[in-house]
Amino acid sequence: MSNDHEDRASRIRVTGLTAIPIGVKGYVKVETNAGITGWGEINNMDTKVTCALAESLSELIIGENPTRTEHLWQRMFRAHRNIRNGGLMVHTISAIDMALWDICGKLHGVPVYRLLGGPCRDKIWMYPSPKAIKTGPGGAQYFAGTPAEIEAIVQKIKDAREKVGHDGAVMFDAHSCLPPPLVRQFAGYLKSDDLLFLEEAWVPGNIENMKKVREMVPVPLATGER
Repeated sequence: MSNDHEDRASRIRVTGLTAIPIGVKGYVKVETNAGITGWGEINNMDTKVTCALAESLSELIIGENPTRTEHLWQRMFRAHRNIRNGGLMVHTISAIDMALWDICGKLHGVPVYRLLGGPCRDKIWMYPSPKAIKTGPGGAQYFAGTPAEIEAIVQKIKDAREKVGHDGAVMFDAHSCLPPPLVRQFAGYLKSDDLLFLEEAWVPGNIENMKKVREMVPVPLATGER
């Protein structure tokens, strides 16, 4: 890293934050005294609310060095103790964090993934694919957790497995809607090769619940989205 980059990194400061709701997305714009602008994105939330929240957090980062990404993340996360673990807050902080990393990448003239340690593989699985098959209707659905409903979900998983074959991947996203007792019942129907992963089967933020789910479910778990 050149001395010029080191000096710029030490002198750069956040001068402004603007949040812009556009349809179902919100965009966060972070400006600096170095003329570098970073952008972040909020998705799948009430964007008017998250954009207002993002701008309310601006006072915590204006005047600060945007390259101190971890420090600023912790500062924002700890600022509002009543909502710090909710999806609304985490999604909003994520958008600001994204903008800060965007600034870091532009400041040093490298893609952000290189600042995060560089690539560790040369290919990855992409499940938003033209070949993907979505089973059943999308959107929110009422689920009481009766044995009949659990059996119906398991049957959908088995039907999906039959469609994609043994070389395909079947994934199940529970959208944080299954309490541990229902996960236990659900897990009783699953075999280790039924799913590539079970996603967000519990309310996020509860590490003890995650540990319990890990002990009772025979398939890999995916988490961290909320």
